[in-house]
Amino acid sequence: MTKKQTILSLFSILFLVTTVSFAQDKTVPVFENGEAQIVKGFSDYKEWIRHDLWVETTFNTDGDDQLDRVHVSVTRPKQTDTEGLKLPVVYVTSPYFAGVAQDVPGLMWDVEHELGEPAKVERVHPEVKRFGQRPIISNSHIMKWVPRGYIVVHSSSPGTGLSQGAPTVGGENESLAPKAVIDWLNGRAKGYTTPDGNEEVKATWTTGKVGMTGTSYNGTLPLAAATTGVDGLEAIIPIAPNTSYYHYYRSNGLVRHPGGYLGEDIDVLYDFIHSGDESKRPYNNKTIRDTEMANGMDRLTGDYNNFWAGRDYLNQMDNMKAALLMSHGFNDWNVMPEHSNRIYQKAKAMGLPTQIYYHQNGHGGPPPITMMNRWFTRYLHGIENGVENDKQAWIVRENDKRDQPTAYEAYPNPEAKNVTLFLNKGGNDVGMLSLKQNKRQKTEMLVDDFNVSGKDHAQATSSKNRLLYTTSKLKEALHISGEAEITISVSSSKSAANLSVWLVSLPWEEDAKLITNNIITRGWADPQNHESLSKSEPLKPRKFYDLTFKLQPDDQIIRAGQRIGLIIFSSDKDFTIHPKPGTELTVDLDKTRLTIPIVGGKEAFDKVTE
Repeated sequence: MTKKQTILSLFSILFLVTTVSFAQDKTVPVFENGEAQIVKGFSDYKEWIRHDLWVETTFNTDGDDQLDRVHVSVTRPKQTDTEGLKLPVVYVTSPYFAGVAQDVPGLMWDVEHELGEPAKVERVHPEVKRFGQRPIISNSHIMKWVPRGYIVVHSSSPGTGLSQGAPTVGGENESLAPKAVIDWLNGRAKGYTTPDGNEEVKATWTTGKVGMTGTSYNGTLPLAAATTGVDGLEAIIPIAPNTSYYHYYRSNGLVRHPGGYLGEDIDVLYDFIHSGDESKRPYNNKTIRDTEMANGMDRLTGDYNNFWAGRDYLNQMDNMKAALLMSHGFNDWNVMPEHSNRIYQKAKAMGLPTQIYYHQNGHGGPPPITMMNRWFTRYLHGIENGVENDKQAWIVRENDKRDQPTAYEAYPNPEAKNVTLFLNKGGNDVGMLSLKQNKRQKTEMLVDDFNVSGKDHAQATSSKNRLLYTTSKLKEALHISGEAEITISVSSSKSAANLSVWLVSLPWEEDAKLITNNIITRGWADPQNHESLSKSEPLKPRKFYDLTFKLQPDDQIIRAGQRIGLIIFSSDKDFTIHPKPGTELTVDLDKTRLTIPIVGGKEAFDKVTE
């Protein structure tokens, strides 16, 4: 080796040592057991970089002839500036960040009227008082994800907060707005320092890989973005998402309100979230609420139409490619559990990486942090942790903690088989629900009265206002998994009637310790839609109509000593419109049956019933 070569070699070694030392000094994400770990260098929130901007979209919805811009805020570790570190993004978007309308008297629709007739009292339209200060849109999720090596991005939905445009509650712009933000994070869209200026902002500090999450409306929007097929959106974790506004505000043709919000409809939600520019609100109100929604929502018939079809994300999934981890509660009577199940089933059929986490409680509730962490670690950081090979369904059993779900191959449980049960007369007292179909059971009648609650129906030993049929007492626990379905032949004394069905565990426990101890599942339908969800027709009094519909999905183990009860009644006090009491519904028992998905099928049912 010549002297020159020796010197060059020494320089190379020195450069290598210096480079390695420098690299070792850098703060980088750390992974253990397939999960991103909290890193000390990312954890001091006082050192985080926080800034905001406006991303230009591809739409104009507020009538000003300018493309709408959405307000975006960024929270990222300082190392994305000081060390040139590029990190993936956890993105949360919402219409709620800048405030909502007050729940004033008259906000909801009046429900005290006959079916098929308009409400007697007009709604009031409260104005939202916007709050919040730049550059922070929200502090949600930052403590969970920034210390683990992620950038957290927030944005306000169109027509809310400092975002331009109009709220459409499921309209196309609610999908295209987060798409624009993801495009900006990948250098395909423009961001600006102000809502109307030309000074650009570029996202030079990210890898461009994005995951989205959120709860309720905030969980709907990740799915909305994913249906666009936008490049860069690698994974989503929707929690209790509303996946179809028809399924949120209607049920099998019936006007059926979300639990806890009697009288709410899509225009109420519009008023609730409309926190955007006050000067644009009159145009938005006229165009969206008073025209598009007023003409499309149809509270008179409850029929499915193009307005509702355009707000059903199941119809828009063909371009979706993001890995999907869903979370929902089986006892969520606000955004009901069918919302997640229908998307999970379609995603699974499409071959997408898919998992679902169901707990036994009500609205909201994320998967355990370990599940979320593994999901984002795999699809945002690209760490091969094998999460895609895990079992697909994670169900929290009745007495277990939320972070200790039981894993199953899929949902419904693959071992569940449909078992058909028949109704035996005596329903005004307590009739039998059994495997045997006795002939010539003929008919039984109930009289509608919305003043009597479902709970009252379940506890009554005798009632003219409902029909109740129960199995024999269970000798052992029985596992239900999937969607129960009822086929019913019914006539009405009037041209329109509500139809409500509850599946319950009896005897009813007034002070039940567990939410699962009483209600198994529920369902509602409009007999006027017996032939078509999109075209109802007035009922001919006393004529029988046959209809079949599913109850809400469930996965529940019914305790030994209980009876499974089927309650058939008309108006549901907490969910439906309240017509005057007195409508008579008559059920043909010989043509009515209930199908329940039971793990182990008929053999399991035979084994546990006396």
